[in-house]
Amino acid sequence: MQTCKIPTASCPQEVPANQMSTLVLAMQPDDINSVDKSGKDIFSKLNYEEAGPKALQRTLIVYPWTQRYFTSFGNLYNAEAIMSNSKVAAHGVVVLHGLDRAMKNMDDIKKTYAELSVLHSEKLHVDPDNFRLLADCLTIVIAATMGTSFTADVQAAWQKFLAVVVSALCRQYH
Repeated sequence: MQTCKIPTASCPQEVPANQMSTLVLAMQPDDINSVDKSGKDIFSKLNYEEAGPKALQRTLIVYPWTQRYFTSFGNLYNAEAIMSNSKVAAHGVVVLHGLDRAMKNMDDIKKTYAELSVLHSEKLHVDPDNFRLLADCLTIVIAATMGTSFTADVQAAWQKFLAVVVSALCRQYH
């Protein structure tokens, strides 16, 4: 059974991926409010055409084995090629719009991502750990973009949100 570790005060144990909507409900109201407020603040400040490509580019460069899922994108042989690849940039924007969709559907991220989970697991056969790697790279890009306004509290809320999203994407995996 696929599990995702979500370290929160209200839920310190591993949570089966198919029970993530329960996790959202298990968070304290302050956690949910903090995730909602911080997430909306982050998205309001993001330039999707910059942050999305940077996060995906960073993922493909830092973790080169993730490139195997993007063979149709053409030349990904080095950092320069990845940075100038328009298909990588376009997909990075798509990823951010997907996260925005999750933020707008906080009450049921699992349902919101059901089709994406099936697509990535059954058709594309993406290693589910890659979602976490991309989430980590996105966090780095957002921290660099927001500077000092990306406080520890904002990061904590953002990480909780991304953990729920990653788990929702992992839901279809066995």
